Amino acid sequence: MKWVTREHVHVDRVACPWLIKRFIDPEAEFIFVPRDTDPSTITEGIPFDFKGVELGHHDGKCSFDAFVEKYNITDPAVLKIAEIVREADTHVENPQPLAVALDILARGYRMICKDDYETLEKEFPLYDAMYAYFKKEIEEERA
Repeated sequence: MKWVTREHVHVDRVACPWLIKRFIDPEAEFIFVPRDTDPSTITEGIPFDFKGVELGHHDGKCSFDAFVEKYNITDPAVLKIAEIVREADTHVENPQPLAVALDILARGYRMICKDDYETLEKEFPLYDAMYAYFKKEIEEERA
């Protein structure tokens, strides 16, 4: 499946592709279009993180939240990542330190990567590491 979002990815537009590849569509292909693209003109692929689309921001939640809800992802480690992504992407007041760090890292990756594809390639391990950490933490709490 093709998934379409705006170019110059940042927190939410990296977290969503990570979630898609890891939990929804392992064969996903991502297409990045100019920021001013009208999502109603996208005929090939599923648009996400555009104003007015189902898989976008709604009621203080970010696109990552929309994916979690639509695809009924209940993994507690993913839900913890969702909280961090939401705080980093929606710029809530007094975000937790990890949300601030995620925002800074996302900005830095954009500075050192040649394009959005390289940004995804380099940032996915960051999300894999967060997922592994929270998965282990949750398992230990339940033991």
